[in-house]
Amino acid sequence: MDGLRRWLRSGGGTAAGDDTAPPARLWGRVALIYAGAVLAGWGAAALDLPLPWMIGAVTFSVAAGIAGVPMRVPQITRPIGQGVVAASVGLSFTPVALATLSDMVVAMVGLALLTIVAGFVTAAMLMKLAHTDVITASLASVPMGPVEAANLAGRHGVPPGLVVFSQTLRILLLVVMIPPLIIWVEGQGTDPNAALRAIPWSWTGAALLAVAVATGGALFRAIRFANPFFLGPLGLSAAFAALALPVTAFPYPVLAGAQVLLGVWLGAVVDRPFFTRAGRFVPAALVATLVMIALCFGLGLGIGALTGERWTTMVLAAAPGSVTEMALTAKILQDGVAVVTAFHITRIFIIIPSAPLIFRIMARLAGQELHGPDPGPPRR
Repeated sequence: MDGLRRWLRSGGGTAAGDDTAPPARLWGRVALIYAGAVLAGWGAAALDLPLPWMIGAVTFSVAAGIAGVPMRVPQITRPIGQGVVAASVGLSFTPVALATLSDMVVAMVGLALLTIVAGFVTAAMLMKLAHTDVITASLASVPMGPVEAANLAGRHGVPPGLVVFSQTLRILLLVVMIPPLIIWVEGQGTDPNAALRAIPWSWTGAALLAVAVATGGALFRAIRFANPFFLGPLGLSAAFAALALPVTAFPYPVLAGAQVLLGVWLGAVVDRPFFTRAGRFVPAALVATLVMIALCFGLGLGIGALTGERWTTMVLAAAPGSVTEMALTAKILQDGVAVVTAFHITRIFIIIPSAPLIFRIMARLAGQELHGPDPGPPRR
C-alpha cells in the first residue's frame, strides 16, 4: 500500500494536503482512470480500429492529462503489460520463423545502424529547434524504450523528463498512425482484431504462459538484462513453445487488458504542467519525431525491397518505437511478428551498450563539448 501511495503521490490531487489521501481514495482514483480508459477502448473497438484498446486508452489518458486530471498510475502496470505482450509474441518464434531470421542477420544489423544515423539527423534538428544539449537531444531522438532512455539520462547526468516525453511521443504517434495506415492501404477486412479473438487457448496453457511472464521478467531483472520485462517473458515463452510444452496464448481479454495498461502509461506522460515547463521543446520534439518516423518509414521500404519481405513487415521492423508496442502491432495485424520483434531486439542490443559512443559522435558532429558523466556502457 505504501508503494501505491508513492506512485500516486506526485499526481494525487491539486491540494498539497491530498498527498496523504487514504488508501481507498488512491485505489478509487486508479479505478476511475482505468474505467475511463476501458470505455474509450470499447469505443475504439466498436469502430473496428486496430489496437483499439491501446489507442482508446492513449486517447483518454492524453485528453484527461491535458484537461488537468492527474494521471498517475502504479509503475508496475507497464511491466505487466509488457510481459503479457512479450509472452504472446514469443509463441510466434517457431522453428520456421527462426530459420527465416537466420538469413536476415545482416539486414537486422544494417537497419539498426541506419536507424542510429537517422537519429543523428533528428537529434541535430532538435538541438537547433529546442536549443538543448547533445545528450538530451540524442537520448530523445535515437529509438529506444522510454524506461531505457530514462535510465541512460540518469547515468549521464541529464533530466529524464524531456527524454521520456520525446520517446513516448514517438511511440504514441506510431501506435495511432501506423496500424490504421496499414489497414487502409492493405484493406485487411472490417475487423483487424478478429484473428486474435479466434486464437485457441486453454486455462492450463494460459497459466503456463503466465509462469513465463512472471519467471522470465524476474530472472532477466535479477541478472540486469536490458528491457527485462519484455525480453524475459519473450525468451521463456519461446523456449516453452520450442520444447513442445502445453503452452497456449492468453484469452483475448487479457491481451486487451495489456493494451489498456500500456495505453494509459503512454498517455500519462502528457499533461498540462509538462507543456508549461517544457516550452519550445514540445513543438520541436513533435517536428523531430515526425521527421524520424518518415526517415524510418523510408528505411523500412528500402530494406523490404532488398530482402523481399512484405513492406508492412519491414515498416513495422524499422519503426522507431518501443519493441513492446511494435511487436503488439505486428501481432494484431498478423504480419511477420517474429521478424518485427527480432529487428527491434537487435536494435536494442546495438543502441543501449553503444550510447556513450553515440553521444561522442553526435557531440563531434555538432561541434559541442559533452557535459555530464560518461561512465561507459550500462551494465546488463
